[in-house]
Amino acid sequence: MKLAALLSGGKDSMYAMYQLRKQGHDIVQIVSMLSENPESYMFHVPNVHLVAEQAKLLGLPVTFAGTKGEKELELEDLKRVFQRLKEQGIEGVVTGAVASRYQKQRIDKLCKEAGLESLAPLWFQAPKELLINMIKDGFEIMIVAVGAPPLDESWLGRIVDYKCVGELVKLNMQYGIHVTFEGGEAESFVLNCPMFSKRIIVEDSEKEWDQKTRSGVLLIKKIRFEDKGRL
Repeated sequence: MKLAALLSGGKDSMYAMYQLRKQGHDIVQIVSMLSENPESYMFHVPNVHLVAEQAKLLGLPVTFAGTKGEKELELEDLKRVFQRLKEQGIEGVVTGAVASRYQKQRIDKLCKEAGLESLAPLWFQAPKELLINMIKDGFEIMIVAVGAPPLDESWLGRIVDYKCVGELVKLNMQYGIHVTFEGGEAESFVLNCPMFSKRIIVEDSEKEWDQKTRSGVLLIKKIRFEDKGRL
């Protein structure tokens, strides 16, 4: 099936794309939404502009579409994008929905209206196992935003490894933090995966932390590509 991937730069959308590629689907285009609203109900915001750099490593064209990020109205912006994809001969859209019914139901509806298939290969996968499989499959994932206590500033810039997964499982049991951040507890950025021709190295970044809301972002300011053969 000829597909477009709705990519945010984060782990779930990238891993969904990876899974469908392994199944033999032809992903020919990336679409990314640039939301003006940092509290968007539908779209990932931190460092989303760097999807353009990920696209280079994937060898795929990327289309950016703007949205003001207003609840429900942002769906109209996405609807227009899906209609254009259909006109271009795209048959379906890949998304990284894991447990958010709010997002999945709306994307399913928009795809149906546009005559596209909606594919969410990660839907309702067990969160702990999903993260572990990402690590096993060679995904290097950096946490670039946190928005729910007890996650604090120390999590910004952290790489998701097995120790991190264990801590998230404990936080889930104690505080209800979703292990894959489906509740918006955190956001991520993929630095490396099997689909990339090279890995991304973050050379400069800046933490922005709001003590009042106990939330913050890691703004990635400079990156470079590095051959995967190097240590």
